[in-house]
Amino acid sequence: MNDTGKQEIKIKRVSSRKRSRDSLHTHLRKRSRDSLHTHLTPARRHLQQCLSSTMAEIQAVEYCSDSEDLFGDYDSLLEDSSLLAKLDDVEHNERQRDVQSDFTAPRPSCADVLTDSILDDLGDDLLEDLPPSLHQFQEQVHEGAKRSRLQRADKTSTPLRNTELQRNTEGNESKVRRSVADQLKRTMLCNAASPAAVSRSAALKEAVVSEEVSVAMRAMEAVCAESTDLGPFFGLPSKVKELMSKLRGIQSLYDWQETCLNLDCVQRRKNLIYSLPTSGGKTLVAEILVLRELLCRKKDCLFILPYISLVQEKVRGLASFGLELDFMVEEYAGTKGRFPPVKRRNKRSLYIATIEKAHSLVNSLIETGRIDDLGLVVVDELHMLGDGSRGAVIEMTLAKVLYMTKATQIIGMSATLGNIRDLQTFLKAENYTNDFRPVQLREYVKLQDTIYEVDPKDEECFRFSRLLNFKYSSSLQKLDPDHIIALVTEVIPTHSCLLFCPTKKNCENVAAMICRHLKQDFLQHREAEKAVLLRELKDSGSGSVCPVLRRTVPYGLAYHHSGLTSEERKLVEEAYSNGVLCLLTCTSTLAAGINLPARRVILRSPYVATDFLKRSQYKQMVGRAGRAGIDTVGESILILQDKDRLTAKTLVCAPMENCFSNLMHDDGKGLRSLILSLVGLNITTSLDQLRDFLCGTLLYVQRRQLCVEKSLTEELRQCVHFLKDKLLITADGQTLHVTKLGKATYKGSVDLTYSNVLYKDLSKGLEGLLLNSYLHLVYLVTPYDMGSQCKPDWMLFFRQFTLLSAAEQKMSAAIGVSESFVARKAAGQTVRKSVNMEVVSRMYLALVLFSLLKETNLWNVSDRFQLSRGFIQSLLSSSSAFCCCVLHFTEELEEFWPFRALLTELTRRLSYCVTSELIPLMEVAGVMESRAKQLFHAGYKSLTHLANADPAALCRTIENLQQKQANQIVASAKMLLNEKAAALQEEVDELLTLPADLPTARTL
Repeated sequence: MNDTGKQEIKIKRVSSRKRSRDSLHTHLRKRSRDSLHTHLTPARRHLQQCLSSTMAEIQAVEYCSDSEDLFGDYDSLLEDSSLLAKLDDVEHNERQRDVQSDFTAPRPSCADVLTDSILDDLGDDLLEDLPPSLHQFQEQVHEGAKRSRLQRADKTSTPLRNTELQRNTEGNESKVRRSVADQLKRTMLCNAASPAAVSRSAALKEAVVSEEVSVAMRAMEAVCAESTDLGPFFGLPSKVKELMSKLRGIQSLYDWQETCLNLDCVQRRKNLIYSLPTSGGKTLVAEILVLRELLCRKKDCLFILPYISLVQEKVRGLASFGLELDFMVEEYAGTKGRFPPVKRRNKRSLYIATIEKAHSLVNSLIETGRIDDLGLVVVDELHMLGDGSRGAVIEMTLAKVLYMTKATQIIGMSATLGNIRDLQTFLKAENYTNDFRPVQLREYVKLQDTIYEVDPKDEECFRFSRLLNFKYSSSLQKLDPDHIIALVTEVIPTHSCLLFCPTKKNCENVAAMICRHLKQDFLQHREAEKAVLLRELKDSGSGSVCPVLRRTVPYGLAYHHSGLTSEERKLVEEAYSNGVLCLLTCTSTLAAGINLPARRVILRSPYVATDFLKRSQYKQMVGRAGRAGIDTVGESILILQDKDRLTAKTLVCAPMENCFSNLMHDDGKGLRSLILSLVGLNITTSLDQLRDFLCGTLLYVQRRQLCVEKSLTEELRQCVHFLKDKLLITADGQTLHVTKLGKATYKGSVDLTYSNVLYKDLSKGLEGLLLNSYLHLVYLVTPYDMGSQCKPDWMLFFRQFTLLSAAEQKMSAAIGVSESFVARKAAGQTVRKSVNMEVVSRMYLALVLFSLLKETNLWNVSDRFQLSRGFIQSLLSSSSAFCCCVLHFTEELEEFWPFRALLTELTRRLSYCVTSELIPLMEVAGVMESRAKQLFHAGYKSLTHLANADPAALCRTIENLQQKQANQIVASAKMLLNEKAAALQEEVDELLTLPADLPTARTL
């Protein structure tokens, strides 16, 4: 607004001036080295080149006031020279002629300013090719010239000598001359909206140019719509780079990561397997590709991880990205996840899933015809294809994706494998391999008191490095013959150390042994923080702390294995990552789980239990050595005995193992499950189609090695006969159909071995279902395969049995476990009557779970049944997962409708095993029982409370809660709340949507 109160009108203008053909170039610029190359297919690149030769560079938008000359830089679309420039030249020439002449004549009006001389100078060629917007002006020029000639026909020119008159004449001439351009501009503005008729050649010429521009603009819009390039950070907006820096502390990528992201196969969305050593930064590349798929292509993504703990960690880590970038992060692990997933109209989803849940998710997407919504599947630890039954599930999942859609990209992260080409053939993928490690790794072995460096080039494989410099007394030598204390005290407490042990008990014993011989100085290192850790461990155990941890934590040591509860493991891992603990004695499972690097990694023995280490296990363990950004080098030391020296050479120097299909594992159980689901999902309905599908599996690629005794076709026929015998499928001529039991089996992910047993147990349960107690339901959902992992303590069994109510004892007798039987076993008497011991073992485990549900204190139940805390929690986790499977099983069988509501609530209780008021808080990723209690007592009693909490206020209110943890908790709560709200909104929208097949009234 100007001083007079009048608003100045701003007119936005884009210049479309004509340029020489030689100077034209495309506006599609190549990106700089640190950004992602343009995602154009060869066809699009050709289109780009065509556009480059057709379209001029689009100039920057200019702004001018209403008083500014809009036509000052106007260029004709049809010719190289400017019309106004020519007009100015002609007028200038005429003005020069007038000055040279000594005669003057009365001036015509402004309308008649263009004389014959001007028109002659302009020429016919220029005016002939005028566009319609100028053609009316041409006609006006001719008419004005005619009138001017008629008016001057009877007049005579006379000399004019008066200087004053000359000045006036010159002023009028200037005014008249300026009006020529003004008139032309006014006419152009008027005629732009209503062009007059033009000559055929001019109209055709302008039509051609207009059509060229129109086609080019449409092509450019199409290219822009299909382009996956949204910004400078590998095709992603700058905001993603800022979030990486803010949330992860990542300022730049490693060279190999940039190279991998810019691979041609990645740009063309081809499948890719990339292999690097542990801790090389593989996951970040996958996350960037996931974000590109979500944000640029607007497709859903599936991220498959091997363990529940890794899924939960990834959900916590990506929840903040989802909130900032507006996509959903959904957890599919344990009992979490919806099948099929909620179909979202406005947001994309990232499904983070365990191996088993990912398979069920893909099945549900295929069944609902939504598999094409899945743009990307990422598989971490792809080499687990060779890992027994879980490997078979990964193969089934990927084979279905490959068969059902060509639009879904598959990215596999893998350790280095000897037969990576087999995996490439299976996935139709390219391979990228690099030996990059952010920190150099030096591998050593120890024999007696000598350290040798591993050198594969050396003939002996081991090269002398040094002697241990640690004085051992005779008594200490007996307690520590492997010199573990000497090896660990070289690095702790200043640096961190991981000590891998062959058994869980050995982890605890070694940690206690080391503590007894450490100096008192270790107690003073970060003493206050270790005291806080002990309090947190005590809170997590409802007042109880493991005696070993109570003794070792003050020295900065702890053990880590499956015998700990999940909350204890989480506390120990966080304390180690923060440097409060400097040494962990652990089993091999830690190497496959959460990333906990160390300055030095020590392998207590080349064995896992009684089995000699595989090379892949060894590389995974030693790969934890070296902390990026902290250490300049990482060390691994394998402790050997003389008897293992030759075998160890193969372990440390041999090439990587091969990865083989596991569909034939356990007598072809995986292949049977695959066939059942293929028939059930109508992917294949005949033997020929089954054979066609199997050609796309890893089993087919490796058939010569794996199908030696029988051909793959014979194996296929046998599996089909097995499924028919189990009444899971039927045959109608050549067509295969799934039965109701078969459908329930594959949709519930129930092991084929137990599907008939489960059906019989549920049917029998309906006859006398105990509803005033959870015991009967708990027995039905106790996993069949866990009975063999625990032998009943008969005295404990009898004691707990006598505490049951009469109805509960009657229910136990009905399934085959009577009080008299348990009493005889407790008394050591022989039982003549045949009893199914699998049923007895399941009933014993059901009592453990039943006790846990009643009092929710894991420590008390552990003491009562003399079972480790880790085993009880594993039992609880397996039972909740199996309960979820049984629920899906019953949903497909109408006769089991009474179980549906009952099992839904039981699944919820088993998943968290806490008092009901804490369950909403524990649904949030990263919130354990002790933390949920703290939040509840601080007033955060619901998911809504937590989602709207201030992280800084949480840190002040909740004891020992760090800012990063608070941020993750709030972000996860917001994501979960958004997910639930979106699911409800989708249901509302679906209810209010007009049916497409709505009947209409018949018209007569």
